[in-house]
Amino acid sequence: MQQEQQISHSRCPFRIAYSKELNRSQLDAVTFKEGSLLVIAGAGSGKTRTLTYRVARLVEEGVSPRAILLLTFTRKSAQEMLRRATDLLDNRCEKVSGGTFHSFANANLRKYAAKIGFKSDFTILDRVDMENLIGMLRKNTRDLPEHHLFPKKQTLAQIISKSVNKGLPIDEIIYDEYPHFSPNSAQIKKIHEEYVRQKREHHFLDYDDLLVYLKQLLHDQPEIRQRISSAYQFIMVDEYQDTNPVQAEILYLLSNINENIMVVGDDSQSIYAFRGASFKNIMEFPRVFPNTKIIRLEKNYRSVQPILNLANVIIEQAANKYKKNLFTTRRGGTKPVLITAESEHAQSRFVIEKIQDLSEKEIPLGQIAVLFRASFHSFDLEIELAKEEIPFIKVGGFKFMESAHIKDVLAHLKVISNPYDWLSWHRIFLLLDKIGIKTAQNIFSALYEKRTGIVGLFTVNIKTGNPDGFNRLKELFSMIESGHMSVVEMGEAVFNYYWPILKEKYDDHPKRSRDLEQLLTIMDRYRTLEKFLTDMALEPPSSSINNSLSSYDGDLDRLVLSTVHSAKGLEWHTVFVIWTLDGRFPSLRSINKEEELEEEMRLMYVATTRAKENLYFTYPEEIYDRSSRTILNRPSRFLDGLPGDILQKSYL
Repeated sequence: MQQEQQISHSRCPFRIAYSKELNRSQLDAVTFKEGSLLVIAGAGSGKTRTLTYRVARLVEEGVSPRAILLLTFTRKSAQEMLRRATDLLDNRCEKVSGGTFHSFANANLRKYAAKIGFKSDFTILDRVDMENLIGMLRKNTRDLPEHHLFPKKQTLAQIISKSVNKGLPIDEIIYDEYPHFSPNSAQIKKIHEEYVRQKREHHFLDYDDLLVYLKQLLHDQPEIRQRISSAYQFIMVDEYQDTNPVQAEILYLLSNINENIMVVGDDSQSIYAFRGASFKNIMEFPRVFPNTKIIRLEKNYRSVQPILNLANVIIEQAANKYKKNLFTTRRGGTKPVLITAESEHAQSRFVIEKIQDLSEKEIPLGQIAVLFRASFHSFDLEIELAKEEIPFIKVGGFKFMESAHIKDVLAHLKVISNPYDWLSWHRIFLLLDKIGIKTAQNIFSALYEKRTGIVGLFTVNIKTGNPDGFNRLKELFSMIESGHMSVVEMGEAVFNYYWPILKEKYDDHPKRSRDLEQLLTIMDRYRTLEKFLTDMALEPPSSSINNSLSSYDGDLDRLVLSTVHSAKGLEWHTVFVIWTLDGRFPSLRSINKEEELEEEMRLMYVATTRAKENLYFTYPEEIYDRSSRTILNRPSRFLDGLPGDILQKSYL
């Protein structure tokens, strides 16, 4: 083969001292010659370093940079790897074909668009374009249900995209993830069919189409497949565990000629099934590519050994995995601790006190993270951080006070405390169908003139287009006014009133209802509504929110609050994982679904391996779950029963 000749003629000494700069496993991966290679890169084991040195090594051996294809999930990742390779070797590494799956697909489809029935100047629809087109089709669909409980354009886009990425029918996506829209599946499929037709007619391709049509091109056009495939002697793929079925098929077709493919990933960190990623891809790679060599990167450069011991024990519980044992040459370190807290509030106070202790030891706030399974798990902690004026950045979700459905409920409670809160009344009235800004202003003006507090609402004589809705609102406040309700009972009354509005306003109302249940749990701690509302109004010094940590540099003087999903790939000196309560982490929804439960276990592994020095798990006991009507009182099954030499136990 041509590449064998290129490599065999390159016997000059290497400029880079690979054997000195890499450990044994990394060196084996970097110097691997031909065929298929699966690198199982444990957390913190130098995955990026291995890929970077592999690029430099191939170039130094005489392989043409343009004959090397490096596929990543972000443009930034590809650029960073090639920059590092260039720094290691020379400018030849800049010419390596590096980029994302989508950019690679776009470049090839532009060349061969006619082969799949498109013009080469096709228009790419971004997510907003996609949603707007679907929104137009939704509006033109005549047989939508009269009760308006039909997915909005954003949700329709999610359903369609998931169907493509997971390779599943629309019906199955709806049944599994949006069961409350099952009665509307026929209309949803009709919109999807029209969406596909419109794209074809107007030469539009959305992001998912780029992958689908590249796969189609490679599959249906053998000559073109051979031309593209033969251009790349070596293919490398980062984060292979995050690929979806379409991407895996593209890689199989691309490696058709030279058959030199190296994929790097960690089955233990496969946590993005909700985006369409398939855990099966990395597990079945040796079957799809016979004679695959497997190299495990197990030496960890991040965490102390006690943390790695726990990570190893957690992932050992997985039914499907590549066996590996993370280890480090670093000495010392303390055992991770599992803390049982009397309540959620006690959990929050423990975290606050530990953070304050760490600050006294001069550990920067930016080197401390609090991780959680779902965004609403941090609501109580956010309140306590605000009280203590501890600055934080929250990622992977929303801040409590900035989520619309929380603000809707709080508006109803605020006018109980202050009947002349115009902003809250305005928000309340606009939640009702057929009441616009003008009518809302008129109702408030009449109420304000009466100066009789909420009672004035019962005598307001304003004609509205929604008398039934307005009367329901009156009944809510009449019930609260006439009864001697506790704070949480007021909250429950508002929740029951708001539930039909929530269902109509938000497609993801089941998820948002869990946020509101968490709000009720917090309310149960308060004796007076005024104190509750005062605490809820406290804001941290910085109110900025990012939905990802892509710009996080680790030097911020702010505590990090993050979902575990958003924390993947990052590390901190000290990590707190809160709400490690069975039924919360793993979630109740996943407990009876084997694949989902396995992913929850991998999520716990990811959370564990973010910590460098200190790791704390906390959970409140005796929590009443309103949806299942059960008491949750055991630690996460992934931690429960672990021996004391692996996980220390403590009670507050």
